[in-house]
Amino acid sequence: MYFFNFLEATASTGANRNSMLSTILLMVVLFGGMYFLMIRPQKKQQKKEQEMRESTQVGDEITTIGGIIGRVVTVKEDSLIIETGADRNKMKITRWAIQANNTANEKLKAEREAARAAAEKEREEKKNKNKKED
Repeated sequence: MYFFNFLEATASTGANRNSMLSTILLMVVLFGGMYFLMIRPQKKQQKKEQEMRESTQVGDEITTIGGIIGRVVTVKEDSLIIETGADRNKMKITRWAIQANNTANEKLKAEREAARAAAEKEREEKKNKNKKED
């Protein structure tokens, strides 16, 4: 009789272990999914923003997080001096306040347009070559 009670207790403990393992596995999968869907892309974006802020140079046109647009006059370790407006008011801001580097964005846009134009030209040349062969 005691032997059967022992077997029943062992069987229920095994079922509890399986359910506990499946619960732990589910939690690990959920945290892994959260990491790859939320945390990792956010860290990539922060790294890209930090690189943009560090690569700001004198002469670049920037936009601050407050919406102020100006041209960089002086670059220091953790701050910048920018000129704004027609009367060239100067403002000192910190690097973390830079939202966008408009000069870099314009260069990137020009490079994309040049690549697109080159690809279009290549397609036209292939098209003309195919017409001549026919």
